[in-house]
Amino acid sequence: MSQRIVVIGGVAAGPKAACRVKRLLPDAEVTLIDQDDLISYGGCGIPYFVSGDVADEKELRSTSFHMVRDERFFREAKGVDVRTLTRAVSIDRKEKVVHLEDVKTGDKDTISYDKLVIATGSRPNVIPVPGHDLKGIFTISSLHKAIDIKGLLAQGKVERAVVIGGGAIGIEMAESLADLWGIETKIVEFMPQVLPRIVDRTIASMVEQHLRENNVEVFTSEAAQRFEGNDEGWVKKVVTNNRELPCDLVIMAAGVRPRGELARDADLEVSPYGAIVVNQRMQTSDPDIYAAGDCVETYNLVTGKKAYAPLGSVANRQGRVVADNLAGIPSRFDGVVGSFIMKVFDVCVGSTGISTEVAQAEGFDAVSAMAVQSDRAHFFPTQALMFNNLIVNRTDRRVLGLQGFAKMGDGLLARLNAAAGMIARRAVIEDFSNLELAYAPPFSTAVDVLNAAANVADNLVSGRLKTVPTEEFVAWMDGKADHPDWMALDLRHPREAEPWVKAFPEKWYALVYDKVRENYEKLPRDKTLIIICNAGTRSYEIQVFLRSKGMDNTLVLPGGLNVIRRLGVSWWQQ
Repeated sequence: MSQRIVVIGGVAAGPKAACRVKRLLPDAEVTLIDQDDLISYGGCGIPYFVSGDVADEKELRSTSFHMVRDERFFREAKGVDVRTLTRAVSIDRKEKVVHLEDVKTGDKDTISYDKLVIATGSRPNVIPVPGHDLKGIFTISSLHKAIDIKGLLAQGKVERAVVIGGGAIGIEMAESLADLWGIETKIVEFMPQVLPRIVDRTIASMVEQHLRENNVEVFTSEAAQRFEGNDEGWVKKVVTNNRELPCDLVIMAAGVRPRGELARDADLEVSPYGAIVVNQRMQTSDPDIYAAGDCVETYNLVTGKKAYAPLGSVANRQGRVVADNLAGIPSRFDGVVGSFIMKVFDVCVGSTGISTEVAQAEGFDAVSAMAVQSDRAHFFPTQALMFNNLIVNRTDRRVLGLQGFAKMGDGLLARLNAAAGMIARRAVIEDFSNLELAYAPPFSTAVDVLNAAANVADNLVSGRLKTVPTEEFVAWMDGKADHPDWMALDLRHPREAEPWVKAFPEKWYALVYDKVRENYEKLPRDKTLIIICNAGTRSYEIQVFLRSKGMDNTLVLPGGLNVIRRLGVSWWQQ
């Protein structure tokens, strides 16, 4: 008798498991169940559908060879029976039966299984404040919601929008609204920065400034306290703890939580926050029931602790592992490093591993090392600056994370992907310094920016490099912090440094890089010198030289003025 395999959930992990197990066990009876009528779509592509980069929603549901993944496709092309608009109500583990309900008619039914896969995904968080149920307030929970949003935009019903949440989805949706549609768009983020706990403050500030340069206002450390609407029940205003924001559309992008209720009600083990607990074979506490995707708890390979990773890429990998084990092929999903990358207008930002904030909270003696250099040979016409921020543990020199900011393209992606594999294997600074990377001037530099970041980290944790936190330097220049014993030492060309010396005569001293060795005795010794160049490389070299001459009262500005000019600080001068 053929094995009966039932898969609940039809977006990412579910279809992956169903189709692969059918290839491995062609005689198996595989049934895929979903409460929606749109299945197997690229949810991560929703912001690009709203923006118009993806013209038709069917493209998000189509294969690379342009077949729409609907019930007919799965039945005829994959041999998988699909039941849409069918809700899984409960699981009877003893009888090995799933109780079902027709979404439209309410009719009841059951389906028997030998093996069951739960891939129920996640649901978006809804901010529980007055007015959250007004019309015109959307979560990005399904393709249907995206179609409704795009319909309002196309009808010209939206002039002003507010996005609640400065995470990846919130930023992508803000770009979608502001770029193609020209909507006046604002982001409200509860935390002190966008992409909280994902990237460090400096990288986040660069992203915020780039958003503002593209007409998206960003308000951090603010929370929506209520939504107000008109007589027809449409949202017209977001009220935060600091301001009132008129609007015609609100996008709630305040994160997601796992849909683990079906498993919990079946007495399967779930985590305190509702994610289904699985082993490395993706088995639940019932060996005949597997789970995968946004509904499950996973393991963080950096911290060694349980984690939640609601990403389509993770869901697909987990779905394959489920299918292998259903077919008797031993397969493991060991966990995640935590990798992401996103487009923000004409730049990209991404990370892998953990941020400095998270690392320190987890008990690591973590520091960050910023390297700024060209993404390809500096003499190549299309070169552009890339910012790599490497997070390392001082005590054992282990690399914990990498973050980057760069011109839109594949360059940052390549470095993040290389780092992800290394971090998963507990690589140390030396591994990154000596990592072999393909080189040719149109693609990279001879000493790649990833190698360079590791070299900066080596100097930092070895005590050869001493730096000043970027935020502290900015606060000093803004007049928000008093450091009377500081003075900036500008190593750039005199024409570059002159405006700064004139603007800040008490704070700024210029001595060009190649003249320091013969003129270092002229430098003030009663001040801590903040050594500044464009990228930080020359600054470190001069710090080492000055230390050899008995001047150890120096700090290097990480990333130099290449970082500062991207922060949008009030005192920056071109």
